Amino acid sequence: MENKKNQVNQNSAPIGIFDSGVGGLTVAREVMRNIPLERIVYFGDTARVPYGSKSKETIVRYSRQIIRFLMTQGVKAIVVACNTASAFALEEVKKEIEIPIIGVVQPGAKVACAATRNKKIGVIGTEGTVRSQIYTKVIQEWDPKIEVIGKACPLFVPLVEEGWLKDPVTDEVAYRYLKEIKEKNIDTLILGCTHYPLLRSTVQKVMGENVTLVNPAYETALELKNLLYQHKLENRGDGGEKELKYQFFVSDAADKFKQFANSILPYDIETTKQINIEEF
Repeated sequence: MENKKNQVNQNSAPIGIFDSGVGGLTVAREVMRNIPLERIVYFGDTARVPYGSKSKETIVRYSRQIIRFLMTQGVKAIVVACNTASAFALEEVKKEIEIPIIGVVQPGAKVACAATRNKKIGVIGTEGTVRSQIYTKVIQEWDPKIEVIGKACPLFVPLVEEGWLKDPVTDEVAYRYLKEIKEKNIDTLILGCTHYPLLRSTVQKVMGENVTLVNPAYETALELKNLLYQHKLENRGDGGEKELKYQFFVSDAADKFKQFANSILPYDIETTKQINIEEF
């Protein structure tokens, strides 16, 4: 009986999701839509955003601190909802914890491989993600014949964080960034930063309808669903949870984060707590 009760408690424990800021909310949104019974504890490292221009050592240190914090919240699995942290820290931190942990790179790369017809895939992301060549490595493990063309678009993150999703300035920046990658005749483009799905319509407009856009946030939610099933960790809704279903924590600017989250999530969040992540 005790074992069964423990299993129910474990099944009703939340999923930990973290990102450098608001970008990972695109992953949280897909988890809410595709696995609606699951609880979420989200952490946005808003004090130290962006991650894309920082060193591997720094990203690994930040990721360890955040994972230690998420573990204090009793999470049963973790999603690294940041391409840069997935590229630089996932393999290292995976060895250090006992619960399942996934990033956003593998799920997006897998779908892009299946989608491409001419074997030319573009990847847009932060400087860190593009520099790491993580997508090239993962894609070419599946199919060495695929050519991967990366392009760093560092201004996309601050534009999204400012809420300039549909703005002439954002259009102009997108045209300038994507011109080069468009000329390479790719037929599939990975939105290799969790902020970028929020600019999806702008990117599609620039690239044209013949280019398939891959949103790793959506693919990661499906991968998470599968992972929970494999580990028998799915929330079946029988835990009688009295706790908050969705909790949000940040390292700075809680009000700004909450305002942004409410503009893109399927429901309004009431509170966002600020914590000192350096204590972890």
